Amino acid sequence: MDRSWMHADRRSYEYKLGVKEFCQFAVDNARDPNRICCPCTKCGNVKDFSAQVIKDHLFMNGIDVGYDKWTEHGEVVVESESDSDIDSAETEGVESESVEGNAGADYEVQLDSDVELEGNENDELSTECNEFRQFVEDANKPLYPGCNRHTKMNVLVRLYNLKAKHGMSDAAYSDWLIAFAEFLPIGNEIPASVYEAKKTLSALGMNYTKIHACPNDCILYRKQYADEMCCPTCGISRWEVCKNKKEREGVPAKVLWYFPPIPRFKRMFQSIETSKSLTWHATNRNKDGLIRHPADSTSWKLVDDKWPDFGSEPRNLRLALSSDGFNPHSSLSSKYSCWPVILVTYNLPPWLVMKRKHMMLTLLISGPKQPGNDIDVYLEPLIDDLKLLWEGVNGVYDAIKNENFTLRALLFWTINDFPAYGNLSGSIVKGYNACPICLDKTEPTRLVHGGKMAYTIHRRFLGRHHPYRKLRAAFNNQPEHATAPVPLSGEELLRRLEEEVPQWPFGKKKPPPTYRGAEDETRPCWKKKSIFFELEYWKYLPVRHCLDVMHIEKNVCDSLIGTLLNIPGKTKDGLKTRLDLAEMGIRQQLHPNLDGPKKKRLPLASWNLTVDEKKCMCGSFHGMKVPENYCSNISSLVSMDDLRLTGLKSHDCHALMQQLLPIAIRGVLEKPVRVAVIRLCLFLMKFAARL
Repeated sequence: MDRSWMHADRRSYEYKLGVKEFCQFAVDNARDPNRICCPCTKCGNVKDFSAQVIKDHLFMNGIDVGYDKWTEHGEVVVESESDSDIDSAETEGVESESVEGNAGADYEVQLDSDVELEGNENDELSTECNEFRQFVEDANKPLYPGCNRHTKMNVLVRLYNLKAKHGMSDAAYSDWLIAFAEFLPIGNEIPASVYEAKKTLSALGMNYTKIHACPNDCILYRKQYADEMCCPTCGISRWEVCKNKKEREGVPAKVLWYFPPIPRFKRMFQSIETSKSLTWHATNRNKDGLIRHPADSTSWKLVDDKWPDFGSEPRNLRLALSSDGFNPHSSLSSKYSCWPVILVTYNLPPWLVMKRKHMMLTLLISGPKQPGNDIDVYLEPLIDDLKLLWEGVNGVYDAIKNENFTLRALLFWTINDFPAYGNLSGSIVKGYNACPICLDKTEPTRLVHGGKMAYTIHRRFLGRHHPYRKLRAAFNNQPEHATAPVPLSGEELLRRLEEEVPQWPFGKKKPPPTYRGAEDETRPCWKKKSIFFELEYWKYLPVRHCLDVMHIEKNVCDSLIGTLLNIPGKTKDGLKTRLDLAEMGIRQQLHPNLDGPKKKRLPLASWNLTVDEKKCMCGSFHGMKVPENYCSNISSLVSMDDLRLTGLKSHDCHALMQQLLPIAIRGVLEKPVRVAVIRLCLFLMKFAARL
């Protein structure tokens, strides 16, 4: 087929005819006409749809113009050699596959279908590039002689996916490979053992290092501690201790899994399509002054101005780091907490930045206890590589320009929820100085009956003449005249950290003092000096830590739904809350009547729903039908017997707060409350649209 239509205007007849012919070609070569890869710019051959849906996507999003060899839709690419240049190696048709669960983690590796590594005696390619050559050649080998549909690497990656997904042992996987090869024709390329399979897959750059760690999170057994048998800080053994209190020498008590990012960065530039995407921010980005990409942000421009040698090279990487705890055993009752540390590359276009195949796992901190403030101990190997990337890594091959260059990278910021923010930044995120902006000017109020901190002077962040500043009874019974505090710069923050925060040893056995009971002016604002300040550029960045909006949105949604439906344990309206209102002297109509019957102690508030209103609200959710991949099936999350919503995930809360909740509450809440909730939803919607 003629591929020129892929570059034509989507409104033209040429493009319309090309889409029709492509869809017909895909259906003719598909095993299942309803499960065809979508090659539009957003799906990128990752999602499967019917031909009609793919046709709509191609008109709405456009086709990926780099996908000019339709290997995902049945096109067979045959290797060819030119008589004039027999020594040139051209490799085509390498499929994009996902590798899941290497050492319990998820990966997706893209081998570009347009990789062409041309040999030239005058060019000295790096060793890594030569290894990648061999890898591409292995990937192009047919599964068996005469097989035109599957390649060796295609099948091997899929089989390794199944091994990781189902927790198959190495011995079982080896037997499985042998049995699988017996059903294929003679001369097939299936390896005979798990060792050979891993050796082939190692060219992907997916190698990892197991670093022993102290169970109390004091140290990593590396560098000067590599040969130690017990922790020099707490004295606990390096090895696992059995129930009979005997050590199993050679079996570490705790392990850090480290996946070096530098080899994977090199692999990204050895793929033509990925290398092209890594310079998209400099070549194809619309520079109209609007913020559509991190390249439009102040931090990006500051880096370009302060370090012009770094900013002048568009191939230099800007990274973000994210970490949080999760339970790998899929049991909500388990207290096991495992912490992954993921890097995101901001050089990519917006539609690729947060794709799973470009989210790079670098650390996997095993449990069962979370590292907490001692996470700096586990970040040491990654920080060492980030220092090296800032200085420059030589000999990185660029497949587009066919040259070697020096790769540099910079960490922009971290992205986490608020508790993880405190662990990574060293700030105190609860108590008297919980605000990382206000610091020692937070001025909270401890609730007498609830026992929690209330930050009631938030009105100082409003405009100088905002009417809320003069309201008394609606807030803390006092007017607000103070101005908002100015955040500390990175250099000022580092200076205060060095002056005010002592260096305490890491580890669970020797925690730093909590200053409990101290006066306000002596309470600390930080727990530690973050390890990120070892990066020489960190103190100059205007934004160093970011909060995950969807995480905050989920917390707000859970509290709001729990209060409206009066779910036990989830509602924020109770006897202690009403007593604190009376203690503060505000909202007198809501003060409790302790002398009356138990069921009538709390006066009805404007947000309290009757049983019929709760049924109406839950019935709205129960009857909702949403498009595929929009969110979970909301009707399955509603319990009409208990009149509550359960099992809400982050994306479900995102959909509820932005679109579904205003519909459900429209006919049950009074107008002031309804308007307030809808305005909150609109604020979150507008805020998310800016991201």
